[in-house]
Amino acid sequence: MNFASDNTAGIAPEILRALAEANPGFALGYGNDDLTRRVERQIGELFEREVAVFLVPTGTAANALALAHLTPPWGGVLCHAQSHIMTDECGAPEFFGGGLKLIGLPGDNGLLAPETVAAAIARYSGHRPHQVNAATLSLTQASEAGTIYRAGDIAELARIAHAHGLKVHMDGARFANAVARLNASPAELTWKAGVDILSFGATKGGAMAAEAVVFFDPSIADAMHERRKRAGHLFSKHRFLAAQFEAFLARDTWLRLARHANAMADRLAERLRSAGIQPVWPVEANIVFALIPERLDGKLRAGGAAYYVRESDRLPGGMQADATDRLARFVTSFATTEDEIARFAELLQKR
Repeated sequence: MNFASDNTAGIAPEILRALAEANPGFALGYGNDDLTRRVERQIGELFEREVAVFLVPTGTAANALALAHLTPPWGGVLCHAQSHIMTDECGAPEFFGGGLKLIGLPGDNGLLAPETVAAAIARYSGHRPHQVNAATLSLTQASEAGTIYRAGDIAELARIAHAHGLKVHMDGARFANAVARLNASPAELTWKAGVDILSFGATKGGAMAAEAVVFFDPSIADAMHERRKRAGHLFSKHRFLAAQFEAFLARDTWLRLARHANAMADRLAERLRSAGIQPVWPVEANIVFALIPERLDGKLRAGGAAYYVRESDRLPGGMQADATDRLARFVTSFATTEDEIARFAELLQKR
């Protein structure tokens, strides 16, 4: 019963087979192979427009290089205070951005509100050359709370950002889960709503190590080739990144895997509710947060359940935790089974 992270799952069988099939023979390195060119076209077709695509092995690299490309070293990136770039990437955006500043903002349910972003832009504008000025807005889809921005939400935030000269980046490590939940097109949730660059994640969705930085305006991608190389994230045997993405996208595999992960999160949330435990935030992607008593935490772990405990200061307004409560985060994946959920439910009932 491993609910620690979708990173703890293995590789989806379709993607593992694709890696093996890409292995025989020889191919040009550094992205000059036919498979990479095919995947670049495939991603463009998925998003219904011409794009510039740069494959990298990690989500941190995708986010950090994208933000460094959009933001000058003296600029600021507006993001949610609990976003992955703010809390879990060890300063990578600042490092690769030559000193850019991440500016964490509050937001209910893990999401940024238009008025919050507008106020932050006003605060971090002007007063040059003394103050860091906002240059980029970064949105996380799905959020670290497991919640999702609707297309209209993204469009309003992007409208505000663009009106003040900011670019819009989306951290899409779990973009597949959002698309699957909303049953919307990838285009509707990105460039049609005003997103300039997407960090399109496959790793959490079933790949071994594959992420794509997708520029929806290829004209602003100039020198990204050099930026990726200089950062040490240009794979020499690049075809193996491309092979993962080709299998990930083929026959909507990415959405099928995401739908399964979402469905398992729904099922897990139902089991928690049946045991009298309400999820802290709406369950919209493949993440479930719940406050559980310390005693139950011990029983779950002793019974073989693996998950992370987060700081309770992340709780939404008005929700209070007892001193012995634990804010548990449960993450499901393409590999989560009905049996795991059933065994977890049995542990809940025995508390």
